[in-house]
Amino acid sequence: MKEPSNPDSFAELYATYHQKCFLFTQSYVHDKFVAEDIASDVLIKLYEMIRTEQIHNVSAYLLTLLKNKSLDYLKALSTRKKAYDHLSELGIEELHFRISSLEECDPNIIFSKEIEQIIEHTLLELSSQTREIFVLSRYENLSNKEIALTLDMSVKNVEYHMSKALKLLRLNLKDYLPSVLLLFFF
Repeated sequence: MKEPSNPDSFAELYATYHQKCFLFTQSYVHDKFVAEDIASDVLIKLYEMIRTEQIHNVSAYLLTLLKNKSLDYLKALSTRKKAYDHLSELGIEELHFRISSLEECDPNIIFSKEIEQIIEHTLLELSSQTREIFVLSRYENLSNKEIALTLDMSVKNVEYHMSKALKLLRLNLKDYLPSVLLLFFF
């Protein structure tokens, strides 16, 4: 088959090669929109090249352009897929970690001797009034208003002492916080 001469217009080039370019590219990229973009881009580039220089084998040059542009697309797609898969794997690992951490969460550990000792020691560091307010709130489940009435003080004063106690407990229990947070701070 004789190689067609260099087309004189873009319309002629498009009419002659577009369908073949599209089908070739589609067979590799498996996406008709991407194939259409690549075919159009390559035909524009080929036309610009034809206008500036003589191309002896248009079909071979066109095939080389299509191959390279399709390869670039597939390599970029592969890189994106690898990145997505890696992120997906990290997400799955993190999810498994959260599941196993929650499965391992044992309420008995929360009340372990060591934590109890830290809490007792921390309560001893508090002033007697702050300690009493904390005990009434967390161990006897009284509201701030009930504590204020019981101790004949303002609710704001009760809140101040609770804040002081919780701050010291947070500091002393920092290594145990994920487990202890539920007990004292909510």
